[in-house]
Amino acid sequence: MTTAASPRIVLGIDIGGTGIKGAPVNVDTGELVAERHRIETPQPATPEAVGKVVKQIVEHFDWKGPIGCTFPAIVHNGVTLSAANVDQSWINAPAQKILGDATGLPLIVLNDADAAGSAEVMFGAAKGRGGKIIVITLGTGIGSALIVDGKLITNTEFGHLIFPKDMIAEKYCSAKVKEDKDLSWKEYNPRLNAYLEHLQLLFSPDLVIVGGGVSKKAEKFIPEMKNLRFELVAASLKNEAGIVGAALEAAKQFNV
Repeated sequence: MTTAASPRIVLGIDIGGTGIKGAPVNVDTGELVAERHRIETPQPATPEAVGKVVKQIVEHFDWKGPIGCTFPAIVHNGVTLSAANVDQSWINAPAQKILGDATGLPLIVLNDADAAGSAEVMFGAAKGRGGKIIVITLGTGIGSALIVDGKLITNTEFGHLIFPKDMIAEKYCSAKVKEDKDLSWKEYNPRLNAYLEHLQLLFSPDLVIVGGGVSKKAEKFIPEMKNLRFELVAASLKNEAGIVGAALEAAKQFNV
């Protein structure tokens, strides 16, 4: 008599500039197996404070196994090399060790947009697609992932492109900018459109996937984008892509 294999479940945690959220993920299907738990990002978002919140999320799920954790920064060999929307003390911090020590569990850290990109390749809008794909996440800042013929090119920072003149893109058209300036979609869409045209000029992508919280309102902006030669779609996994991608990376790293 044969029995079905147990699903492979890994906890994914997505650290953002305004919220830290997590859920256990079935890494074979990309589905969350429990309702995600979200806690406001502490201010200031120091390593100690963020570590405490990550531990709270682990305890909320009574989790004992490996953890995948995203971070809004360049992440190289477990070290965070930037800190655009968190405390500056994260620059050159051993983030993987800090968060691993806080939880007492095996943990891997990766860039948040890279995690979202991986999830979209495995389960979402980029699944089975070749060519050059850019995933942008519109949130507190702008994250980016570049996928070429199914392979992720890690730690791109297209949200930090100088655009428009004398400004960086995420200070011009992130979701936070829309919220802080109380921009209507009619006011915000030309900003996003101009940024997408700039990406087109630089990279000539075949497909651009828009993730982050605003992807839930895709009908408000995607039909309004003009003069684009590439296909533009919303992320299939919406705002859960980071959690799923983090879990996938941990499953791969720890042979779950």
